[in-house]
Amino acid sequence: MYRTGFIFDLDGVIVDTAKYHYLAWRKLANELGFEFTEEQNELFKGVSRKRCLEILLDIGGITATTEEFNRWMVEKNEDYLAYIEKMDRSEILPKVEEVLSYIKSKGMPIALGSASKNAIPILEKVGLSSYFEVVVDGNQVTKAKPDPEVFLMAAEKLGVPAQNCVVFEDAVAGLEAANNADMVSIGIGDAQILTAADHVFNNFEEMDISFLDRLMQEGN
Repeated sequence: MYRTGFIFDLDGVIVDTAKYHYLAWRKLANELGFEFTEEQNELFKGVSRKRCLEILLDIGGITATTEEFNRWMVEKNEDYLAYIEKMDRSEILPKVEEVLSYIKSKGMPIALGSASKNAIPILEKVGLSSYFEVVVDGNQVTKAKPDPEVFLMAAEKLGVPAQNCVVFEDAVAGLEAANNADMVSIGIGDAQILTAADHVFNNFEEMDISFLDRLMQEGN
């Protein structure tokens, strides 16, 4: 009999750092001489920083040398870090901590599975680090979602079989990664977009405790 492993994405699930990514990408786009809209920013959900810059340059019709490309990646990240430096507990999305606390109270292991390379400092700033036994982030994985590497690595570190894990994601690529890992996928966001999910909620406020209990029972 196994425990159920709970794996959470970070951006858009636990905290809303997407707005800071957008501001940093928009600043870079403006410096390069073109506009970058919030609609275009939707293309960046669940995507690595390198791929985001490739998309941004395509939008602007800009060709970069390797040196310029690398410099702009660093510049964007420095701007993003300046934004998240001011993060605090108010940035935690509604009912997230209540869900984490309930899962932990039942003795179930919790991991973070995120493409972000800044996951650990963000968790520390918002005061949620203690809930996570394992953090797998963009510093440890080589394959981007929808490849299941990040979630499989999290399950392995938790010591829980993949099929006994539940993933909370807000991005299509992340849900596909969870499905590719043979895990239960829970979409947080718009059901019309997150069609790959096994279950979808607009946010954690829509999710009641009995649903979490069912997930724990199914995992066993």
